[in-house]
Amino acid sequence: MEITGRLTAHATVHKVNKTQEVVNFSIAINDAYKPKGSNELKEVTTFISCSYWLNSKTAQVLKKGTLVQLFGRIGLNVYSNAEGKAFGNITFHTNNIKILVFAKNNKITGMNSSENKNEPAEDLPF
Repeated sequence: MEITGRLTAHATVHKVNKTQEVVNFSIAINDAYKPKGSNELKEVTTFISCSYWLNSKTAQVLKKGTLVQLFGRIGLNVYSNAEGKAFGNITFHTNNIKILVFAKNNKITGMNSSENKNEPAEDLPF
């Protein structure tokens, strides 16, 4: 499966155990359509949670606003809360990330958290 969208925030890395880390991020996919019998264009934004398990260093370039093309599969998590009410969410488990457009002011070489502390946060519409 393939999806394309922009990151809604910087990617984060979470340590799962001593040897395994996962990169978590979410993307926004913008779409537009005309309802039947209307000339008005309706815009819809879909937000998708994503995970990447192959290389945690990839998080260094996955910054808010970056346009990515992802290849992978959808996973479903279903659980019950303390009251017994069922909940669920989907996550796109990507195994290949293609960066189509880097975010503005994104330093690619030698990027680390100390280099970007003085950069202003971008206000993107999603």
